[in-house]
Amino acid sequence: MCGIAGMLVGLNGRVEPSEVVAGMTARLVHRGPDDSGLWQDPQAGVALGHRRLSIIDTSSGGHQPMRSPSGQLVVCFNGEIYNFQEIRSDLQKAGFSFRTHSDTEVLVAAVECWGIEAALNRLVGMFAFAIWDSGRRTLVLARDRAGEKPLYWGLAGGDLLFASELQSFHAHPAFSREVDPDSFELFLRHAYVPAPRTIYRAVHKLPPGTYATVRRTGSNELSVELKAYWSLPVGTGRSTIGYEEARRQAEFLLSRAVKGQLVSDVPLGAFLSGGIDSTAIVALMQENSSSKVRTFSLGSSESAYDESRFAAAVAAHIGTDHTELRVTPAEALEVVPQLGSIYDEPFADSSQIPTLLVARLARKSVTVALSGDAGDEVFGGYNRYIFAPRLWSSAGRWPVGLRRAASAGMSAVPHSWWDTASGVFARATGRQSVRLLGEKVGKIARALPAGTPLELYERLAACWTDPPVARSSAAPQARWYNLPAELTGSDQRFVELMMHVDFLTYLPDDILVKVDRACMSASLEGRVPILDHRLVEFMAPLPQQYKLDSTGSKRILRDIVYSRVPRELLDRPKTGFGVPIDSWLRGPLREWAEALLDERVLREQGHFDAAKVRAAWSQHLSGHRLRHHEIWSVLMFQAWRAASLAR
Repeated sequence: MCGIAGMLVGLNGRVEPSEVVAGMTARLVHRGPDDSGLWQDPQAGVALGHRRLSIIDTSSGGHQPMRSPSGQLVVCFNGEIYNFQEIRSDLQKAGFSFRTHSDTEVLVAAVECWGIEAALNRLVGMFAFAIWDSGRRTLVLARDRAGEKPLYWGLAGGDLLFASELQSFHAHPAFSREVDPDSFELFLRHAYVPAPRTIYRAVHKLPPGTYATVRRTGSNELSVELKAYWSLPVGTGRSTIGYEEARRQAEFLLSRAVKGQLVSDVPLGAFLSGGIDSTAIVALMQENSSSKVRTFSLGSSESAYDESRFAAAVAAHIGTDHTELRVTPAEALEVVPQLGSIYDEPFADSSQIPTLLVARLARKSVTVALSGDAGDEVFGGYNRYIFAPRLWSSAGRWPVGLRRAASAGMSAVPHSWWDTASGVFARATGRQSVRLLGEKVGKIARALPAGTPLELYERLAACWTDPPVARSSAAPQARWYNLPAELTGSDQRFVELMMHVDFLTYLPDDILVKVDRACMSASLEGRVPILDHRLVEFMAPLPQQYKLDSTGSKRILRDIVYSRVPRELLDRPKTGFGVPIDSWLRGPLREWAEALLDERVLREQGHFDAAKVRAAWSQHLSGHRLRHHEIWSVLMFQAWRAASLAR
């Protein structure tokens, strides 16, 4: 796990590549505090930089950038190749010899032997890398299939730059910090900037499962050609194997993925929330380990957000060496001013706060941590996968005028009223109250006017459905991928459609960004075994009923876990990994928020419709409507903007 950066001089290049790249890598020290490297070819106008977090082969033999056996290729690499020993063996049979025990040397030799696309298809791992081919005078940028590791590219003064994080681009004197208005509007809609866009007009994300080839044309200008080497499979909705066989194969694939990701020359552990996903990973880790696995979790004084007792019970049953940190609201709030710098693009998933805190906790004891992330996307775990089809099958039949009227009526009732009514009903009947009922009703109201299942999903998942932008640019749909016709044309496959879209958008641009930035800010390598592409390729085409049934979500994963951990330790309502941002904004964060939401400041900046933002803020403060998700997106943009201007 590392940080990479580089530059290829353009037609009118007027800066020294090595100086720029040295500045770019200096901004990535947190991603690689153990070593740094810089390679350049002045005649070719190319420079590659690297910051190293030593995980496998911690000796100087793993120093990067690294040359291929022939010397024709030079690589800078971020990530892990979990099957590098197998590939190394195949390459040795082909006549290659190796000086080190690092996966980097295996990677560059594989590309030299088989070519870029064939090598990519052999890799099992998480990665983002750049390879300069001195023979072909080309630069290749590549990213792993699911998008675990980030890679940005863009132009500055005619020069091509790439890096693991956006802040590195600031090292080029001609870099433009102009905010892309379409990206800004899409950020407010989604709470993240969807690929291939970034918040800057001049920079792009390399999409997952894609590689880019950069070369000079006859006129000496730079051309960039993108090509996808992997795509998420889509099935027929039917299966040639029964459920039990599907569960058995999924269990084998997940266990193999976990075992493969235990390879490390430094201390290794795992995040444990006590939920299905993290419990599955930790249980399989312990089965494949000869010593106690180290696990880490957060506790909170906010009982509605505290799952620490469940994590402790699971850890005790599995037999891990468990560490728990009890975090006070004051300690959590200390993190908030740092978010604009850590997430160097506007990012508004408030679970970034506990993710950052648990990463810092783990880093005190280990250098690598496995997580249960992607369980919802791969195995079918989000509540919307159950709720959205029910809503569409009923309300979708109503005339659009009736749906709009119902939406307006539900929105007019204060959220606090719904929450109070839920509590009164629970006390009268002895049943459990519905947590955050007002917020849930608000989501239903927002979704009711949808005209298609896909629009219903997008409304349910949206942050702002009507973003408060000063000048709307009719922002395009955030879809760099192709929607499979067999999913969009069938209401019966609505769940599969949502899972497909989540895997291609929400997972790489929200979940994996959140984990990468939180872990790397603490110089901790995060690994996600559920994203082993062999497991993903097996699970994706399976029928919906293998993932969700009448008993709930994540059917296969639950059955895998239930064979190892008692049901009573796991069966409880899904809460997610969050913090009470709604109440914090009315309390300890109010003064900080008021300063960033000052109407005069918003107007002068020129990005927001200040009146619309202030109206939402007033609604949230009064309790009429819970608008914390929308307000948090505005605050995170403001925090990012301040951090960006300070660089």
